[in-house]
Amino acid sequence: MEKIKAFRNDAYAKVTGIAKYTDDYAMPQMLHAVPVHAPVASANLIAIDASKALQQPGVIAVFSAKDIPGNVKFGQIIKDYPTLVLDRIKSTGDVLALIVAENREQAIAALPFVHIEIEELPAVFDPEIAMLPETPLLHPEHGSNVCNYHCVRTGDVETGEKESDLVIEQNFQTSRVEHAYLEPESALCHLRPDGVMEVLGSMQHPFSTRRFVSSTLGLQLNDVEVKTVPMGGGFGGKDDTAALVCARAALCAYLLKKPVKLTYTREWSMRESYKRHPYTIQYRMGLKNSGKIQFVKVRMVADGGAYCSVTPWVTWRSTVQCCGCYEVPNVHCDVYGVYTNNVFSGAFRGFGSPQVNFSIEQLVEIAAAKLGITESEFRRINMVHQDSVTITGQKLNTHTVSLKQAMDTVLKKADYEAKLPNCSFGKPDSDEWYGIGYAISYRGMSLGAEGTDFNSAIINIQPDGSVLLETGIHENGQGSESAMILILAESLGIPKELIRYRFPSTSNIPDGGTTVASRGTILGGGATVKAAEIVKERICEGVEASLGIKNCQYIDGKVIDVVGHEVADYFTAIKLCYANQIYPYAFGVFQAPRVSWDEHTGHGNAYFTWVYGCQAVELKVNPKSGQITLLNMIAAHDMGKAVNPAMLAGQYYGGMTMGAGYGLYEDMPLESGTPKPTNYHNYRVLRSTDMPEMTAIFIENSDPNSPSGAKGIGEPTLELMAPAIANALYRATGKRFTSLPLAPNVQDFAKGQQK
Repeated sequence: MEKIKAFRNDAYAKVTGIAKYTDDYAMPQMLHAVPVHAPVASANLIAIDASKALQQPGVIAVFSAKDIPGNVKFGQIIKDYPTLVLDRIKSTGDVLALIVAENREQAIAALPFVHIEIEELPAVFDPEIAMLPETPLLHPEHGSNVCNYHCVRTGDVETGEKESDLVIEQNFQTSRVEHAYLEPESALCHLRPDGVMEVLGSMQHPFSTRRFVSSTLGLQLNDVEVKTVPMGGGFGGKDDTAALVCARAALCAYLLKKPVKLTYTREWSMRESYKRHPYTIQYRMGLKNSGKIQFVKVRMVADGGAYCSVTPWVTWRSTVQCCGCYEVPNVHCDVYGVYTNNVFSGAFRGFGSPQVNFSIEQLVEIAAAKLGITESEFRRINMVHQDSVTITGQKLNTHTVSLKQAMDTVLKKADYEAKLPNCSFGKPDSDEWYGIGYAISYRGMSLGAEGTDFNSAIINIQPDGSVLLETGIHENGQGSESAMILILAESLGIPKELIRYRFPSTSNIPDGGTTVASRGTILGGGATVKAAEIVKERICEGVEASLGIKNCQYIDGKVIDVVGHEVADYFTAIKLCYANQIYPYAFGVFQAPRVSWDEHTGHGNAYFTWVYGCQAVELKVNPKSGQITLLNMIAAHDMGKAVNPAMLAGQYYGGMTMGAGYGLYEDMPLESGTPKPTNYHNYRVLRSTDMPEMTAIFIENSDPNSPSGAKGIGEPTLELMAPAIANALYRATGKRFTSLPLAPNVQDFAKGQQK
């Protein structure tokens, strides 16, 4: 793509190093806390003896669950996660106590002196075993080790099977993945003179942090104020754990009446923080010889780990998208989220769709090959199109269904058909194996029927015409602030340099939900447009009051009278507003269109709009070592409207890179429930030297359900590269690889070929 000038309102501070992250802040008399983690994955906690730790230099206090004045447990959906364990250990990520000392080094040095007495219990690490009736329950009060269950029942699968000419079955396994954000969890809390607990922290949702802190301390919500600061990466990973870190720091600050900072080491972060859910997926698909899918039967089991977190929401998306972006008349889908004693699973960029796409986008190619038709023809026969009805009964008629457009665009750019004959399919006596592959998807935008979807924005125009903007969307490093500024600049017809984005505080703006699900631009941008519409009316009122006229319109930075004459430019209009005490201030709310869902049948309008996309990859494989080299990656997605093109391209590149890492290398192996990698030295993520040429193609079909016309792109760009790589590897090696990560499997295959 052509070079586009980038805009980031926070770029200067970050590239010059003057941006302050949580751990950069300090306060007078500040103390430091560190966590005491559980030694085993399943046990009764008998006693904590901190007497020797309290004798160590600089140690001020050691706190346990018995010191918590409010609630010990809480969670996003089910309140099953302890801030500090009171009686039952369920994971080695559990925190049993907090050591507070004058400095961090002293607190860490005291860790070995906290004596923990436990009664070890049997642990369960396999979700299939956890589901058996004879397996002990992790949460007896829940009544089952099945945290949640979702289903889809459409048509009649038995009839679909009878009408099928071909039935195929295939199992898939996906991996547990670390978020790998650069900045570990960090919080700084202090009790203000007015009695308010003030929290600074690295988090994705200040309002859930406020709820966690107020619940722990037994305070009202208005007695806790969470202020956001720049965040060093999240990708979905700084919600539950980050909020708990804040709650623990706040507990220490509340009890000691002094500022307390709690910053995690990489080891603590990787031990405790939630991961991407590993899935076991079993597919059965029936087809006509014509290529038309007749039925899909699928069973998915997601390892939720020791606590619920957002497993019901993650697995719900997997349920809705279980058949990929295809028309299927008969569907039987069962999805289970299961408690185990493993480190818990939670939100991660993609949120239940990468696991499904990895599987279904290989399954359709397996089906096409068995039917003797091309994978592209098969997709065109079955893909959703304008006015299609999804497997949940939703008619796609409120926006442009651009799936075919995205696929055709990528295949043309990749010169796919011309390169197919070059694929090696494991050809013997070859110096390298070449392969090309692609995958397609649709993704429901925002929270959908799993939650209430709205956001708000505040516009406050100053007397000199400069503007303060604030929304309920949190800046995670992805550039949402910059997008909001550009949306407002376009709405008001003013230079973006006039607008300053304010970091939101939980005391200044309503809770608009967490910044996840690629909802930042569509929800925050929608609220910004709504607020801009109100403030434009206020500006017209100010001009009308001054000039004694009526029915003015604000258009592109000017106030126009009924006959189309300009009566005031932007700056003059603002002066007239203030002269008449009609303040150009607005609070706007964007409420996403209502959606519906029947939990018993898995039917309803799951999402109010969808994003369509396609990604392709070329690669080569060393036949002797199995080493994989990426040669080229291409992506096309319909984001509705490109608000900030250069930053949008960055989302493409980052998404493709993360998707390739998910496909090739990333895996978090556990030992007795504990993550074995403790830092990025022994956890493999893609490096700059692994990266090939990347091409980002924008497809813009403005969405009528979005006030700004834009949708979102953060997650769609991640969810396709893993299946595209898997399909390319098949054409390179001649073998299907159905478990993640792919690289170790390819290496084992290549070594086996040498014998």
